[in-house]
Amino acid sequence: MRILEGIEENFRFMVLEVSKQVTSALQVVERPDPDQIKRIESRDDYIDNLKSVIENTCWGRIHGSSDRNKRTLDLVRAANIININLERIADYAVNIVSQVQYLTDPGFIRRYNYREPFTDVDKALGLVFPALIRQDVTLALRICRAEFALDDHFKTAFDAILADLRRGESPENAISSFNIFRYLERMGDALLNIGEAVIFAALGEKLKIHQYQALQDSLELGEGTPIPAGDFHSIWGTRSGCRIGRVQEEPGSRSKGVLFKEGNAVKLAREKENIERWARLSPGLPPSIQAFQTDGDSASMLLEYLGGCNVQQLVLTADRDIIENACFLITQTAAGLWEQTLVRRPVAADAMAQLRARLDDVFRLHPGFDTDRKTLGVQVVPALADLLTAAEAAEKTLAAPFSVFLHGDFNLNNLVYDHTAQRIHYIDLHRSRDGDYVQDTAVFLASNFRLPFWDIRLRGQFELVMRRFLEFTRAFAAEQGDLAFEARLTFAVARALATSARFEVNSGFAQELFQRGLYLLTRAVAHAGQPWETLTFPDPVLVY
Repeated sequence: MRILEGIEENFRFMVLEVSKQVTSALQVVERPDPDQIKRIESRDDYIDNLKSVIENTCWGRIHGSSDRNKRTLDLVRAANIININLERIADYAVNIVSQVQYLTDPGFIRRYNYREPFTDVDKALGLVFPALIRQDVTLALRICRAEFALDDHFKTAFDAILADLRRGESPENAISSFNIFRYLERMGDALLNIGEAVIFAALGEKLKIHQYQALQDSLELGEGTPIPAGDFHSIWGTRSGCRIGRVQEEPGSRSKGVLFKEGNAVKLAREKENIERWARLSPGLPPSIQAFQTDGDSASMLLEYLGGCNVQQLVLTADRDIIENACFLITQTAAGLWEQTLVRRPVAADAMAQLRARLDDVFRLHPGFDTDRKTLGVQVVPALADLLTAAEAAEKTLAAPFSVFLHGDFNLNNLVYDHTAQRIHYIDLHRSRDGDYVQDTAVFLASNFRLPFWDIRLRGQFELVMRRFLEFTRAFAAEQGDLAFEARLTFAVARALATSARFEVNSGFAQELFQRGLYLLTRAVAHAGQPWETLTFPDPVLVY
């Protein structure tokens, strides 16, 4: 049975009808004809109905079929995305002919190159049906590139129209001509969506054209060599905007493949530098860089795919003895790196600045957390703004006596545990920097506490990991003579817990995170003016 059976015939008619609309729109632009305009507008109703039929069939296949094969579902989803964008192109054709009616001089638009954009759209539409049926990435890329050409045509026409407007040449005709080119440019946007939908159908992963080309370049496949279906598997998209996926090697290869990472060029360049520094400090600690490409504001990187699992998965699934072993490796790794990179120079505490920078995101999700001053009997609860001001003033008197090279985002899921090799790997290193080790400590602790699991056994495992890491950092602080460690930890964990609320939609648990952070700040502010070395971090705040 054909995968698109029941969809294929109507889909072919949809492509033909849309192509006919675009051709008819060009004819109206060249020779305005009221009867032709009416025919175009009436055919738009047929296209709308055809779109609904295809859409209903697609949703029926997705939700009502017993065939749950991912490839089948991906292809049907892609067909529906293409169907929606074809209907948009038809709408833009109707918009174009409506603009023609505002041309007081039908020949005015001939001073601009309008034929080539129409030709580019028509050629791209001719590729849509075979591209989808064959899941042909080469054809998909040609469809996508039509958008680039249409953008160029629009820019050229825009500059020429703007020059005519400045000379005062028939503003009414110039503006109507501009609108026609604008709708042609929007057809390009729809064609880009269509091409990317075909790439999705072929690979089973949603990739933007620039991401696909970056992956293609990074793998050094060459422009004419498509990425084979099934070779790329998306793993996650980071909150910093990077796209991460795994690229499989040939069957039977000893290699586990590589990770493809694509995103902002500045962030990836920084991560590349940090990975290289970590590798010099401890070879094998970070993934090795296989390739690095830049393209304007974007960059892509191929990284070694590390064996093992991230520590968050481990804590959720492993037995206690394995978790204890992972804790030992994590603390030993951190101890060696901190000692190796330790520099005796004061480092100002900056937890409150980090808290301030993230509060808007917390309030956007939980506006009720921004509280005013309250009284409870004789007890006064300060406004949040007043508490933060007092905490900032208190923290300014604190500084770490030395710096170390930090991971910068020391979450459980940024640590990879390899049981076979008995080692820990660091990943996602674009925030690495020299700073106060309390920062990594607080992030690590909060990344355990904030996991939304309520099972007593699981909470006990999180608490075990936090307890082991606290034991290690307290011993490290004592060895280094860091007397104010617990005070800085109080501020840092307050920041980490409170700002974690911006990722938690469960309002009850988000309030737990935020209020525990405020409790720690209140405790620190109350201690201000006394020796910081006498303030202790309250471990029960990390028990839920």
